[in-house]
Amino acid sequence: MNRALALAGIVGPIVLVVGDLAASLSPPNYSLIGDSISSLALTPIGWLQTICFLAVGLLVEIFIAGLIFNIRRAPGFHLGIGFLVLCGFGLLMIGAFRMDPAGASSTMEGIIHSATAYTLSLLFPISILLLTPSLKNDPNWKRLFVYTLIAGLLALTLTIGLLFLPNLAGWFGLYERIIVANMMTWIGVAAVHLLRLSMRQRPQPQDS
Repeated sequence: MNRALALAGIVGPIVLVVGDLAASLSPPNYSLIGDSISSLALTPIGWLQTICFLAVGLLVEIFIAGLIFNIRRAPGFHLGIGFLVLCGFGLLMIGAFRMDPAGASSTMEGIIHSATAYTLSLLFPISILLLTPSLKNDPNWKRLFVYTLIAGLLALTLTIGLLFLPNLAGWFGLYERIIVANMMTWIGVAAVHLLRLSMRQRPQPQDS
């Protein structure tokens, strides 16, 4: 079971990256540096982007179960896992609700999308930083402690930067993709680590 949960965490980020790259090649004049990931949902191939977000959200939720079952709990663990579950749900919401086109009037769908996207970018660093005491105190996971701390602080800094950087219009797409890449990389690394742990587990002898 742990291997299946780990594979969900490995496949999820791959699906998102491949989907983003594939969808971005279709619209003319689309820029990976200047245009946001979410704006791809407004293009003729937007269905692909939507499916990718829904798929990665579901796969991340499945993978989180692997963390619940395999990390020794320390203070902050349950809250961190709870926020991480909300991150997976946020990915599903981003897929289900599209952003508003630039210059168009605000709609409820667009407001939900924008609010969810920023909340997700804020919840992710908080969630994994809350998990760091558990990683540090678990012999099987302590190798990820420093990396998780760095990834969490980087994600938090990038999210705060969205509020204070004066002009992201020309390179918002790149900035957003760095935020997403940091998130997906942490999920992928943790999933690979869980897979390695599951492969080291020896089957329990059965009673004759």
